[in-house]
Amino acid sequence: MGLAMRRSMDFGPLGDVEQLMQYEGISMAPISTGDASMSVGGVTVLPTAKMSDIEDGSMAGLIIPGGAPDSAAEEKVANMITTARANGMTVLAFGEGVAQAARAMDIDPATLADAPGAVIDSEGATPLMTREQLSLVAQTLG
Repeated sequence: MGLAMRRSMDFGPLGDVEQLMQYEGISMAPISTGDASMSVGGVTVLPTAKMSDIEDGSMAGLIIPGGAPDSAAEEKVANMITTARANGMTVLAFGEGVAQAARAMDIDPATLADAPGAVIDSEGATPLMTREQLSLVAQTLG
């Protein structure tokens, strides 16, 4: 799955999403939203995928973590989200990324306001409240 690289990436109360995804057999490929690389928790993250991977449908989905506001990157993230959905991909969003994904898909962010995560797919937007729910979604993607 593609992972939108955002400053101060955060998955909030759902914790280490990457570990859960790996357990379900899903790897995450970082996609730059501006900077060529970034440091997360003292670890340098380099992009291994590109927007073209979303455009050609070669990914199972897209992950939008929460992150620090960055007006230059917000438009790129919104474009990633709409392109992923146009190609039938599932979008998983976490923290502040939930509201951003909702806005990009013309969904009222208030409907997901209390959710630490959300899945946006062909059935609409569904809140993710627990790691167990996230695990079930990951199983369908793997």
